[in-house]
Amino acid sequence: MPILKLGRYLVAAVEDELTDTGWRRFRDDLVRRAGEHRSRGVVIDVAGMEVMDSYATRILDGIAKVLRLRGAETVVVGVQPGVAFAMAQLGLRLESAGTALDLDEGVLALDQRVGHGR
Repeated sequence: MPILKLGRYLVAAVEDELTDTGWRRFRDDLVRRAGEHRSRGVVIDVAGMEVMDSYATRILDGIAKVLRLRGAETVVVGVQPGVAFAMAQLGLRLESAGTALDLDEGVLALDQRVGHGR
């Protein structure tokens, strides 16, 4: 999975449905890279996902919790309308991560969460 550095933030894209092992590898790589780069925020783009089940939601929320403990905020972007509707119907929430429409809004949300000059 690509994880790119964008200033003091990281941008990671989930390109397709992941297995349990794939989610764990993604989580571990993302947390490791955030520490290496001393990132203040992470944008996770899930636009490539057609389904967001309870496991994926729990993993994303867990990633946000771990990153917050490491000093970085998390914003999830690109949730497709059908996925958002299904998540709402199932009561699935990303409580520890912010959400935004796309990468631009995600970066703006991180700027607000971590402060522009910090």
